[in-house]
Amino acid sequence: MTTAVRTTSIPARLGVAVVVAALVNLLLATVAGALDDGGIGMGLQPAVFLPATVVGVLLGTAGWFAVRRVAPRALPVVIPVVVALTWIPDLLLFGQGATVANVVGLMAMHAVVASAVVVALRPTVQ
Repeated sequence: MTTAVRTTSIPARLGVAVVVAALVNLLLATVAGALDDGGIGMGLQPAVFLPATVVGVLLGTAGWFAVRRVAPRALPVVIPVVVALTWIPDLLLFGQGATVANVVGLMAMHAVVASAVVVALRPTVQ
């Protein structure tokens, strides 16, 4: 039995991934914003995180296919490393006056985007 992503369903899957990630990120931003008492609220506005969610899904998709082409067995290692690297700018926000709620909210939003891409592109049986 061969496993592969059906290429005809990739655009639909990515569309669903964008919508789901945007909705979950909206929820996370709302909660983080409510808990961000006296913080700077960096990145918690829909005008900031919704376009970033779309770009994240697109970049994650490009990265998925690039890694899969070169070293497909590396995906389980590369994905968490890349997500951890995206958290570095979030952590640096502490120096700008961000609260724990703000930073953790942004970190969770990055994980949501990565998870949406993984679920959308994971191999399925043809």
